[in-house]
Amino acid sequence: MRTKPIPVQGLVSQFRPKWTDLAALILLVLMTLASPPLLPSQTREKPLPARPVASRGPLLPEEQRAISIFEEARASVVFITTLVSRTDFFTLKVFEIPQGTGSGFIWDDAGHIVTNFHVIYEAQNVQVTLSDRSIFKAEVVGTAPDKDLAILRIKAPREKLPPIRIGTSSDLKVGQSVYAIGNPFGLDQTLTTGIISALGREIESLTRRPIQGVIQTDAAINPGNSGGPLLDSAGRLIGVNTAIYSPSGAYAGVGFAVPIDTVNWIVPQLIAYGRVIQPGLGIQLVTDSVARQVGIDEGVLVRDVDSRGAAARAGMMPTRYDGGGNVVLGDIIVAIDGQSVKTSSDLYRILDRYQVGDEVRVDVIRDGRKRTLSVKLQDVRPTS
Repeated sequence: MRTKPIPVQGLVSQFRPKWTDLAALILLVLMTLASPPLLPSQTREKPLPARPVASRGPLLPEEQRAISIFEEARASVVFITTLVSRTDFFTLKVFEIPQGTGSGFIWDDAGHIVTNFHVIYEAQNVQVTLSDRSIFKAEVVGTAPDKDLAILRIKAPREKLPPIRIGTSSDLKVGQSVYAIGNPFGLDQTLTTGIISALGREIESLTRRPIQGVIQTDAAINPGNSGGPLLDSAGRLIGVNTAIYSPSGAYAGVGFAVPIDTVNWIVPQLIAYGRVIQPGLGIQLVTDSVARQVGIDEGVLVRDVDSRGAAARAGMMPTRYDGGGNVVLGDIIVAIDGQSVKTSSDLYRILDRYQVGDEVRVDVIRDGRKRTLSVKLQDVRPTS
């Protein structure tokens, strides 16, 4: 069978490239010309070997000390999460959501945890996370708002509860190295270092009463560090991190810690009684700002007197109304045992030096005349 030959002209026209094919070819040529040449290392079949690690030698003594302190203390530091209950709008189911976080440390193998009062303030439930990530529900055993301290308790195996080692704040020196462990911004088991910048500072608690003898440090203390331990170079607890001074709310080089001698005095009372046995007069005061508005430049004005309290038995007079409905100012306390009282902070500071049952001489101004009352200090609630 003979095939019919195809003319050459027809064959060429049958395989004539389209304009789209020419455009693709031109684009491929341009991309090839624009591509950078391969580096010599890219043309090799095998990659270069990793660079050798340089020898560093032994750690510095201060590094070894910091590592040792952290490794010893970390198991005693806990992460605290406060929770509040909320009700689902549609299902009416109650569920818990995190309210805030903080730090704390194990006080004893009975499960007592020390933290700041402001960490658990207004929390409905509290949970504690140990260093091994195990989580336990905590109960509030006692609080000392005036000192920004609180005690929690968890039911955990004793082997999970290594108590932190206790030191003293009585012999601290400015310039000593300190180490803070906590959970800043929720980042648990964080170590920061610094020095004692000053001693004997005074800060204000949530109840507006002064906390005295506070340690100032430049170790970084950020939100979430509150309630964590401040350690000395021997790894002993010397303070409870409680506050920072910062216009922005973050670390600015000035942190404060409640001294361990104060903590060691308060914690046993919180465990035993749930509160601090605190000496007082059995009175309520007018705020300093209001006292200044009514013309009292120095001293504290008595607003109310507990009718069954120590001040009432000594004859102290409260602010009251007379028969015509006019306000009669109460006694103005100006001194206790010869120590000048100019503000309410002065009064609280002086009373903290005494014990329940001590008898003190209280100088008051009444009707423009100075009187001295003998008052036997009574046990009062922190807000009294």
